[in-house]
Amino acid sequence: MRPYKIFAGNSNPELAQKICAYLGVELGDAKVGRFSDGEIRVEINESVRGADVYVFQSTCAPVNDNLMELLILLDAFKRASAGSISAVVPYFGYARQDRKAAPRAPISARLVTDLITAAGANRIITMELHAGQIQGFFNGPVDHLYCSPVMLDFAVQLGLENPVIVSPDAGGVERARAYAKRLNANLAIVDKRRAAPNVAEVMHIIGDVKDCDAILVDDMVDTAGTLCQAATVLAQQGARRIMAITTHAVLSGPAIRRISESNIEQLIVSDTIPLSPAGRACPKIKVLSAANLFGEAIKRIHDLDSVSSLFN
Repeated sequence: MRPYKIFAGNSNPELAQKICAYLGVELGDAKVGRFSDGEIRVEINESVRGADVYVFQSTCAPVNDNLMELLILLDAFKRASAGSISAVVPYFGYARQDRKAAPRAPISARLVTDLITAAGANRIITMELHAGQIQGFFNGPVDHLYCSPVMLDFAVQLGLENPVIVSPDAGGVERARAYAKRLNANLAIVDKRRAAPNVAEVMHIIGDVKDCDAILVDDMVDTAGTLCQAATVLAQQGARRIMAITTHAVLSGPAIRRISESNIEQLIVSDTIPLSPAGRACPKIKVLSAANLFGEAIKRIHDLDSVSSLFN
């Protein structure tokens, strides 16, 4: 069996180190810096000829810089004769533009997968895509991981009484239903009308949340407008405790302030995106690591074992 090596860009070095620690390997020797004009400069300082290479890079903020780092790293390994190249993208940016939602609109998610393919990736490993159909944009294997095993283990320890899992919109019902099934909880849905990107107006709750411990479940939290408005309505409908579980902590703009001032008791996120200093200082935000999930997925892929059994 060919050896495997893990390399990382600058988006989330702490998570990359945790994955390497789980696998018992050293992070590969690659330097990702800048020329004086800001262009990205990559140096691979060890041989990767014939090796299975895993390139770790979240496309979080600064999104375009991190995406370009990923593409240049992939190209470097392709030209260095790596045996196979897997792009490990814990947070897949541009996933919200997955279809033509308006005339003359781009499908940016397809463009990004095409760029990753052209740069040299044979496989993509990612977590909690905003839209599952993005897997079909890539002409190769896509290992779509879920953070639910980590989140569910923590949720069980919360000592919930009469729990109800709440989807903040109709698109997240499938995810919320999966959580509700595993926690033996009821399900509720927020009827949301979106007037513009990052602007949402919550209408009402479908389901009973009175005297319940409510957990809002979503794939990501960006400006936190939807999440905090949903928490307000849940409180108005008589929910006893309100918590939130989101895999990707984008937390842009006024997100931290909104969460701090909201009815949300605790926001549970993963480390697919590193928190800003303000995010780390917020006492309501709890970070759980997805490193072991990524590490185990890489191990199983390399050993030709099942990845989907991780989530059964």
